[in-house]
Amino acid sequence: MRTNNLKTRKNYLKKRILFGFALFAFAMGQAQGLEGINAADAEIRTYVESVGNLILAIGAVVGLIGAIRVYIAWNNGDQDVTKKIMGWLGACLFLVLSGAVINAFFGV
Repeated sequence: MRTNNLKTRKNYLKKRILFGFALFAFAMGQAQGLEGINAADAEIRTYVESVGNLILAIGAVVGLIGAIRVYIAWNNGDQDVTKKIMGWLGACLFLVLSGAVINAFFGV
């Protein structure tokens, strides 16, 4: 009976030590993962302002192209000038707002 109790205690002790090592390894993996996430966050934040400015520049170019196309359609007497104005205005508004939202989302 005593040997059985001793084996049980040894098995219990082995399991606890093994669990402690597994927990330690998991914690070390979490620390390395956190460092990687912080590095990726810092890397992305360096590009956010440039991407936001690029989107605003693309919006400006799209706005100029749209203004020229609407002006040409208006001079030609097109019936759908209002529809073209709304389409181009919506595209420009979307690009300007998406650039502002990206900058605000990343806190730049």
